[in-house]
Amino acid sequence: MIRTPLRPLARILDARQKGENPDAIENENKRIRHEQMRDGARLRAEGRLLVLGVFFFCAFGVVGARMGMLASTDPVEPRAHAPGAVISASRADIVDRHGNLLATNFDTHALYAQPKHMVDPVMAAKGLVKVFPDLDEERLIKDFTGKRKFLWIKKKISPEQKQAVHDIGDPGLLFAPRDMRLYPNGSLAAHIMGGASYGKEGVHAAEVIGVAGVEKYFDDYLRDPVNAGKPLELSLDLTVQAASERILWGGMKLMNAKGATSVLMDVKTGEVISMVSLPTFDPNNRPRPAVEGDASDSPLFNRAVQGVYELGSVFKIFAATQAIELGLVNAETVIETKGPLKVGGFRIGEFQGKNYGALSVTDIIVKSSNRGTGRMALQIGAKRQQEFLKKLGFFEATPFEIVEAAGGKPLLPKKWTDLSSVTISYGHGLSTSPMHLAAGYAAIANGGYKVRPTLIKQTNPEQGPRVMSERAARDGRMMLRQVVAKGTASFARVPGYFIGGKTGTADKPKPRGGYYKKKTLATFASIFPAHDPKYVLIVTLDEPSENSGDKPRRTAGWTAVPVAAEMIRRVAPLLGLRPAVEPVKPSMVTLTSSNN
Repeated sequence: MIRTPLRPLARILDARQKGENPDAIENENKRIRHEQMRDGARLRAEGRLLVLGVFFFCAFGVVGARMGMLASTDPVEPRAHAPGAVISASRADIVDRHGNLLATNFDTHALYAQPKHMVDPVMAAKGLVKVFPDLDEERLIKDFTGKRKFLWIKKKISPEQKQAVHDIGDPGLLFAPRDMRLYPNGSLAAHIMGGASYGKEGVHAAEVIGVAGVEKYFDDYLRDPVNAGKPLELSLDLTVQAASERILWGGMKLMNAKGATSVLMDVKTGEVISMVSLPTFDPNNRPRPAVEGDASDSPLFNRAVQGVYELGSVFKIFAATQAIELGLVNAETVIETKGPLKVGGFRIGEFQGKNYGALSVTDIIVKSSNRGTGRMALQIGAKRQQEFLKKLGFFEATPFEIVEAAGGKPLLPKKWTDLSSVTISYGHGLSTSPMHLAAGYAAIANGGYKVRPTLIKQTNPEQGPRVMSERAARDGRMMLRQVVAKGTASFARVPGYFIGGKTGTADKPKPRGGYYKKKTLATFASIFPAHDPKYVLIVTLDEPSENSGDKPRRTAGWTAVPVAAEMIRRVAPLLGLRPAVEPVKPSMVTLTSSNN
């Protein structure tokens, strides 16, 4: 910058010649210079303010954009990437209704190799094969001597195996810390637990994610850092579950069945106290899903919720209770069951060609008459039957809290004709799961209120909507009790525990249509104690055959009923139920007097 002199010589000399004051020139130049300096300082200040304003605008813009991104995305737990930090938060434990441990985390290690750091790759491979016989020695040597810089050898190893690998002494064999999901009870409640595996993996840590069952259904809850110290409390009773699995496994083997399932449910809360599906597996070493053959033959298949079957005569009680609810009949109404009965061009017959004649509604259930139930269904009508079964929950998958339950949606007829109404009334033409059946029987047992099956322990259970009157439910319970007292379920008599229930034997359908002649699905749906029901128990055997007699017996009365009776005899004391004397109606008591 070139400044103008305050006293320029030419102007000073000119002013002196004219007689003017030279100091005025200097003062004027000072004023001009000061104004220039002021203007320059103002411009510099305005520039700084502009730069600062742009900076703050950009900063607030970045913060606002980040807040918008966070608001529009799903919340996830924080993950650290620093060496030695875990990838995700610790997974919460799972416990039963009494606090007994069902699933927890266990500190372990994974084994990996960095071949470029190995001193003797061949000796390291030979040493690893001695520790892990399932490894391929030739493959290891090829990997260790090739161009690979990193490879996983084992994702989980025990402390003993870690020490053995450490003793090999090769610096290229390294360990990665891991949180392993551990199921201390082994295969117990395996279909409920489901299992867990690793998600994102790194050298320093790996996240544990649920792959099936309750582990996957509540995966977000279990992985939430907020819940890390608070276990997930289930409605299961570990002791009852263990007894149920042992008895059902023994019954399945004794009855030569290929599979079995049972559901024990609280009739008022819908809490599932135990659920068993056989064959089973160990979630600590979960097998791979089957890629061929029948999916139901896989141990991973959950028969209690995924198994959708025609369950047979266990459905007859729903037709009877609905007919009573509608005022069409009462428990003593007599209905002619003598044939023939044709509906839609098809003849409706009885089991083994029997002909019972005139029966009361109670005896229709006791003797399990197809024609008697079918005639009640015709009186009810297809539309009202649909509405009733829908209210009971037979049209949708159960809301049971394991991921497999969503796949157990009932199979309904494409057209609900009169013939459909008749066949559905005795358990054919509509396929549902044993869990659906348990919820339906619970409504009869608790006085007519719908039940929502749940796996979560209920502290403040809510009463469901009423689906039938107390009178209809009471008559239904009385009929179920008579089935055990003098009907097809006589083997279910357990002294001190008054069981009511209904048998159901359904022919198994063939994959390409039709039914097998010698393959059945036997079910016993029971409530106990019948005079004041607390629990519902469903037992289903797949292709059972009781072979103690001259001919194989495949009906539920000979197969599923004895297994259910033994299960109740064993678990009722565990549930806190004491043996008692069954109350009788006043009309059955004779009053006498004695004179001294």
